Amino acid sequence: MKFFLTGGTGFVGTYLAKHLRQQGHELTILSRRPQASSDPQSRYVQGDPTEPGPWQQHVPEHDVIINLAGASIFVRWTAENKRIIRASRVLTTQNLVAALAAAPDRQTKVLLSTSAIGYYGDRGDEELTEDSPPGNDFLAQVAQEWEAAALAAQDLGVRTIITRFGIVLGRGGGILASMVPLFKSFVGGPVGSGRQWFSWIDQSDQLRAFLFVLEHPDLSGVINFCSPNPVRNAEFAAALGRVLNRPSFLAAPAFMVKMALGEFAPVILGGQKVLPKKLLAAGFTFAYPTLEAALRHQLSEQD
Repeated sequence: MKFFLTGGTGFVGTYLAKHLRQQGHELTILSRRPQASSDPQSRYVQGDPTEPGPWQQHVPEHDVIINLAGASIFVRWTAENKRIIRASRVLTTQNLVAALAAAPDRQTKVLLSTSAIGYYGDRGDEELTEDSPPGNDFLAQVAQEWEAAALAAQDLGVRTIITRFGIVLGRGGGILASMVPLFKSFVGGPVGSGRQWFSWIDQSDQLRAFLFVLEHPDLSGVINFCSPNPVRNAEFAAALGRVLNRPSFLAAPAFMVKMALGEFAPVILGGQKVLPKKLLAAGFTFAYPTLEAALRHQLSEQD
């Protein structure tokens, strides 16, 4: 099949693109910067996905669109950074759907568009599934706009899947890239109370979930991409400490997190207990359903 990827050079996108190529698929990756590819199965198209442009002409030529674009939320939330966070998600998705709408003879059959469990907001101990209502903080509002922009593709006859990611555990990026060095330096531990929920997914299970939903045409709409076993923040810190053979007792007090991160702090100090109800009901099996097994898998080849 022919795939068009936004966010294809990021942490999740690079991993996904590698495995799609290994399966023999053709990839077109949208990038803001000119890139050359030595792989005949890949090509790069230059363009800013938040702006309409010539790049949109390539979108309808593909069987599957995977929309992974989104600026990092792990920054201080100034007004400008919040604008970038929203635009990179909502405007990108609107432009992708507009590209499909402009091509009545499009080849595209499926749109997989990323969202995040931040959709739910901070919900304490409440168990959350795809049917749970949204939160009302900034990230929840962005996620609602983001998802609505993608679901507009359904009106074009395109099977649309919203993949709400938990925190992705993988090599070479994501949360482990920032936390592992802290633990190895003996300064790792829980954040705030440590009681907030941490919903996560092993990166290889995330890849398998992508392939699973593509292979099951009856699946559409919102699907939570997270392990069936969320843990509390303190449990995550303890498990990471065990895997790295380091202590995990040096907590970061809530007031320090608030001072350092400002409006972004509640995202770290809060959490969501999210369950992958639709994946499980469809028969998906997680290779790494428990946290410590996932951490050992991802960190086994690291120093």
